[in-house]
Amino acid sequence: MQQSNVFVPPLQRTAGQPAPIAANGGLSYMSFDREGDAGTHAATEAALAQIATGEGQAVIDTLDNAPPGPIQTKWGLGFRRYAQCLEYIKDTQMRAPEGGVVLPLRYTVHEQPTYSIVPSNALWRDPARKADAAALRQDEKDNVRRCLYFPQVLRDARRIQEYYPDLKPSSPECMDKLGVALTTHQSACANFYDAAEVERIYYPEMETLLLDFFPGSTDALVFNHDVFDKEYQGDRREDQANKNPGVNANYANLVHNDLNDNSGRVRCRELLTQNLRNFGRTQNYSPAQADAKMSRRFMSINLAKPMQTVEQNPFVLCAWPSFSKQPYITNYRVYDDRVGETTAFTYSPDHEWYWLPQQTPTEVSLLKCYDSITDGSVSRWSFHTACIDHTASPDAPCRKNVVVRAYVFF
Repeated sequence: MQQSNVFVPPLQRTAGQPAPIAANGGLSYMSFDREGDAGTHAATEAALAQIATGEGQAVIDTLDNAPPGPIQTKWGLGFRRYAQCLEYIKDTQMRAPEGGVVLPLRYTVHEQPTYSIVPSNALWRDPARKADAAALRQDEKDNVRRCLYFPQVLRDARRIQEYYPDLKPSSPECMDKLGVALTTHQSACANFYDAAEVERIYYPEMETLLLDFFPGSTDALVFNHDVFDKEYQGDRREDQANKNPGVNANYANLVHNDLNDNSGRVRCRELLTQNLRNFGRTQNYSPAQADAKMSRRFMSINLAKPMQTVEQNPFVLCAWPSFSKQPYITNYRVYDDRVGETTAFTYSPDHEWYWLPQQTPTEVSLLKCYDSITDGSVSRWSFHTACIDHTASPDAPCRKNVVVRAYVFF
């Protein structure tokens, strides 16, 4: 058997944080590499084995068979439907501070790792695996049924300094403490639906912004982007070969984070050494050079900028201190050549949420998806979601924005 060169990161939990809810004790599936498959075979088999246990279906059955109305969970009252949760918010007269709002947010209630077989995976085109594909497709659809809406207060992110007098929301100190921050930028990019223009103009702008925002940073790499516009009438199709992410019609309205302890490092190293799904500047690091670069602090940052003032489907962010002692739940994204890891979280009434009401095209929100510092002195990540704002006008247009993903090195 060919020796594997797959990078397997050690699980680097934050000081004081409990073990994640994950497969293999949190060990990356890269450790199960078989002839260069990066553990994708093992992850797919684990997904099918988990479906066969029936535990996921049992959660659905419990929710479906619960009496009408709110469901008492160990975290608090949850609701099957947005409208039910909203009615509870109004009936109990839940209030938000000035500039804030109380909204239903959707959380998982399934405390088990989950698996997503990405659309490009060859499994979907293999006639011999038709039964497996059907089971996996149904399970991913069922993930939605293993979630409930919970009421949450959202504070105005522009007022962060009212809650933390020593923190300006536009400061790196805010990012270090909360995992979220704000800045402003006037872009020269005229057409965010043109992927080539975004890469040519907007990527360098965001790299410069990050280097200016974080003192001591030495390099910033924007490696991909997404465009969100439910009302877009053009061609939405993704074209990886031409670095075109397409245009998303759906907004990710489940509380989640894009990376975790393992994937923050894996994604960085595969960008540096393989340019794997890198839409940005070509990287040519040897494994040893990448290890040296990653031996110093590095972060993954998402930057979200509207193309027009946001009126509906706002993008909302949760501050690190409010969930730093909570275990995350790993979702494995299974490609043909890698297993990515994202995270979900269960509800807590103590989660500290922020939004940007009427976010304008010059306002950029920053959220941390990963930080290599593990001693607890800084935020490791934030989590986020999209939601429906019941206070908006009934005919308010849906959010149109661009999100870029980047690594910042020190």
